[in-house]
Amino acid sequence: MTSFAHTHYPTAHPGVERAENTVAALRRAAASFDGARGTASILRAAGVAALLVLASQVVDTWGEGHRVAAWMVLWVVAFVGIVLFSAPARRAGVALKAASARWAESRRRAIEDDKLWQLAVQDRRVMADISHALDRRAVDDIRKYR
Repeated sequence: MTSFAHTHYPTAHPGVERAENTVAALRRAAASFDGARGTASILRAAGVAALLVLASQVVDTWGEGHRVAAWMVLWVVAFVGIVLFSAPARRAGVALKAASARWAESRRRAIEDDKLWQLAVQDRRVMADISHALDRRAVDDIRKYR
């Protein structure tokens, strides 16, 4: 009588699968990260901290009998600071994110232009194409201002 042993061997290592799933989860988390929101939070925290330092210096001049009042004043200043700095910090965060994106795009274009120029230095056909495109643009600019 013949019997066969059917064993199942996994085609992928479970540790590798876990590592790949972890990397995919980190990529999804990074893609959903909103830099403007984080920047706004940091700016808001800095503004509130500055207000609290100022309020703390004012409260330090009070006598020993006013500790509860001083504590209440500091909390009121903290909450008011959070409310006051929310919108400006959010706008500043959005502006910083947009500026960063514009800078990255201009940097990417500069690198591409440099690569094209290096190719044009090596290949005279590419240099001729660039020269003709510049000539056409100059002619179009002259026609536009006439």
